[in-house]
Formats: sequence, C-alpha cells, structure tokens
Amino acid sequence: MCRFLMMRSEAPLRPTVLLEKFADMASRSRSPDGDRQADGWGVAWLDEQGGWSVRKSPNPIWTETRLFARIPRCQVLTAHVRSASFPDHKGVVEFNQPFLADSYAFVFNGLLQGVSFPFPVEGRIGSQKIWSLLQRSMNGGGPAAGISALVRKLESRAREIQALNIGLVDGRRLFIYCRQTEAGSYYRLQVHRSPSLTLVCSEALADLSWQSVPLNVVMEL
Repeated sequence: MCRFLMMRSEAPLRPTVLLEKFADMASRSRSPDGDRQADGWGVAWLDEQGGWSVRKSPNPIWTETRLFARIPRCQVLTAHVRSASFPDHKGVVEFNQPFLADSYAFVFNGLLQGVSFPFPVEGRIGSQKIWSLLQRSMNGGGPAAGISALVRKLESRAREIQALNIGLVDGRRLFIYCRQTEAGSYYRLQVHRSPSLTLVCSEALADLSWQSVPLNVVMEL
C-alpha cells in the first residue's frame, strides 16, 4: 500500500520541511502485511508558469531527502511513495506517481482484487489503469463527477475493494475520495486545514493537527 501527500498553500512556500516529514513518515510506516514504502517516489508541483514540474526516483524516499532542496517555492504540490505489488514491478520509474495529464496531477493507493473490464484499459499496472479510467470518466464532466463515476465503475467490476483512496489536483483545487472496509486507520486519509494551508496525507505528519476524512464521499478542498 502506497502513501501520498497533497498540498495547497495560499502563498508560495518552500516544501522542504514538509517533504522531510513525509519521508520520515514513509520510513516508519508499514502496511498491514508488513511491507514498506521503499519502491520509489515522486513529487509534482505547479511552477511559476502554471505547468507541472516533476521529479521521480526508484529509490526509497528517506534515502534522498537531500533532493528536496531543489524543489522551489510553490503553492500546489503532490507527492507519492510506492510499495510495489509484484517483484517485477519494482525499480520502474514510469510506475511512480504522481501521474500527470493536461492540468491534472493524480495520486492513488488502494487494494482491489479481481478487477476486470470488457474493454482494454490503458496502463501496465493497476494504478495506471485506474488513472486511465478516471480520465475517461471525466470526459464531459468535472473532477468530482469523474471520481464518483470511477468509483461506481470499480464497484461494479471488482470482486473486492478493501481500500480505495484517490487524490486529484486540477491546479487550484484538491479532490479526494477515501474508502476502507477493514478496521484500523492505515487506509484512512487525513486532512489538515488552516487559513493558509491545506494538506491531505495518508498518515498524520508530525507537529500538525489532523482529522480523518469522511468515508465514501468525494471532497473538494
């Protein structure tokens, strides 16, 4: 199970400390089956021209915190650390999120089993396929409606959904959806909100106040 972070700030800020907290959380976090988030990371941020810049690596994020200083001040950022589901999917940077298309940045984690569709879905791994499905679902509608439509599709085509967490940024707004069917807090997204800063994270980060997000609801922040 991967971990992700989303940030929107009212004023540009340097995200070094925030990313260090995220990396520290990732280094200590363990999935219910004991796996670590050690299979690479990615960070995407909106640059001064309003486009996405991205940095990705196949290495554990906590081994490369020195690279955070190269990320400039920004107002919108997403980050993701990966736990690969299969050995042959490790070390492949193209599998690292965030995934980008047009004005959107997408992050996901979850545990779905027995998903099948009667048509081809673009992507080599599950997260890429879910991103492809979400882009289809947003055709003719906005992000919130697209996420809701995606959830309905997955509900109808999956044998089991143990967890489904989606984060989408359109350059101005954060959209999130959280679903868990197992007990415990590992799969529950957390949100921090203040007048100047909004954060969403897979786990609470140190020195900030957090609340669990509602389940089974598309939220716009």
